[in-house]
Parts: sequence; C-alpha cells; structure tokens
Amino acid sequence: MSSPNGQGFFLPAERAQGLANYPHARTAPATSRLIFVSGTSSRRGDGTYEGCEEIPASSPSSPPTFSLDCGAQTAAVLSNIESIIKGATDGKAGLESVVDATVFLTDMKDYAAMNAEWNKRWPDKTKAPARTCVQVAALPNVRLNVEIKCQALVSE
Repeated sequence: MSSPNGQGFFLPAERAQGLANYPHARTAPATSRLIFVSGTSSRRGDGTYEGCEEIPASSPSSPPTFSLDCGAQTAAVLSNIESIIKGATDGKAGLESVVDATVFLTDMKDYAAMNAEWNKRWPDKTKAPARTCVQVAALPNVRLNVEIKCQALVSE
C-alpha cells in the first residue's frame, strides 16, 4: 500500500485535474476497516467556536452577528477530526488515514481559505483523501461556516 489511506488514482495529465490536493479516487485494501466520522465543526469543549468572533450589537435588541474565519475553522475542524480518529483507533491512525471527505461550506467565497488549510494538512496530493465540497444553505449554528465528514481507513 502506498499510503495509510490506500492507493490514489489520478487521471492522465491531459484530463481535468483537481483544484486542490486530492486524487480522483482512492482504493482501499480488503484487509482494512473503515471509520465513519460524523460531521465535525470547530466547536471547542467549552462550547465556543474557533474562527468565530462576536461583533458587538448596535443596539440591545439587535441579534448578535459574527465574523467567521474559514481558514481558522477549517484548521480546527481537521484537528478535531484527527482527535476523533486517534481516539477511535487508540492512536493507531490519524488524518493520514482519511480516505474520503465531504466539506460543507455556507459560502463558496470561503473555498480558497478552506483549500489553503486542506493543502497544509495534505501537501502531497498522492496521499490526500478523495474529496467533495458543496455549499449548503446553513450549518447547525450561525457561528460555523465549514463542517467536514469523512471516512478513515485502518489496517488490521
């Protein structure tokens, strides 16, 4: 196996290539098990959110608004996912084992910031997971602009 997350497949160079570090597909060996990681956000243990700053309301009756940093949130989401995978595998696997991910953004204007963090975690596209990114109308909390769910491969 070329990588802990299976074998990457890439179309030939004359075909359309990914816009970030991810293969067209990943193949997993039959001797592995999959871990399905639920949608994960940048929420911290104390209930606050990485990459979210509350903007003071202009009046007491105004609802709170927030400044959201998609790069900071993406970094926190990936860190949270790594903790989940390490916990589920007793430390035997981490982000290097992610086979496939779905990224949910509340606005595609944040795509570049998300990609920048993604590419920091997977600088070698031959070892990056397969990925889909979609824009959604909303996430479960207005303090969020990115959520990621994924599957990781653990060798038996």
